[in-house]
Amino acid sequence: MTFCIGMKSEEGLLAIADTRITSGMEASTAKKISVHEVPGGAMFIASSGLRSVRDKTLTYFEEETAARGTEMKRLYQAANVLAEQIRRVRKEDGEWLDQSGLTFDIHCILGGQLEEDAAHRLYHIYPEGNWVEVGSGTPYIIIGESSYGKALLDRVWRHDRPLLEALTSGLLSFDATRISAADVDPPVDVVLYRSGAFQMHEQRFDAGALRPLSIYWNNAMTEAAARAEPIVAKMFARLEAAPRSGRSDIPGAAGGR
Repeated sequence: MTFCIGMKSEEGLLAIADTRITSGMEASTAKKISVHEVPGGAMFIASSGLRSVRDKTLTYFEEETAARGTEMKRLYQAANVLAEQIRRVRKEDGEWLDQSGLTFDIHCILGGQLEEDAAHRLYHIYPEGNWVEVGSGTPYIIIGESSYGKALLDRVWRHDRPLLEALTSGLLSFDATRISAADVDPPVDVVLYRSGAFQMHEQRFDAGALRPLSIYWNNAMTEAAARAEPIVAKMFARLEAAPRSGRSDIPGAAGGR
């Protein structure tokens, strides 16, 4: 499984991707996010799904951007090129994957800014090659294992918050996923883009770098749960005072024989 997130702020973009690759009983490490530079712009791609499909799609995309880079002036055009390569790989390999019981399940996050883009853009590209642009209403995308980290972001992340807060929220979302999903693990690759810069910053953080934040967050949640007990105490008292229900003839049950 994979955890990749793209976050949009008024200041720019932030992306986080885990590096764990699981094949049967074996686990290894590989990059799931890549940075691409074209004349007058820069972009990143984070991807989930079968590694063979991801690698082939990105190889084709790099080949196309090398040949057509000067034609791409806006990021949606790069999204279209990436979508073409996804469909190309599906046409070439989809039938064989189906026969092997595998799913063509690539999802991509594309973010960046090209020379004619008035602002930075963020897109989610689906296995069918269609895409949607991320706006201010829900200013993030998670692909891969999204069940555990989404709730935190829905509570705290807003597009008008700074990129430092994006990194904090994104890493906490990753930590929530790591705790509950056995096949998501550090290190993580992080890409930062500031609007109008036309260049990316990229850094890898290992388990040691992430541990202080994880410990802090665990302690903070434990303390918050304890402080919530007075709020819950009245409900607990009502619960205990509520009429009893259920069988009373079970040996050992209250009121039983």
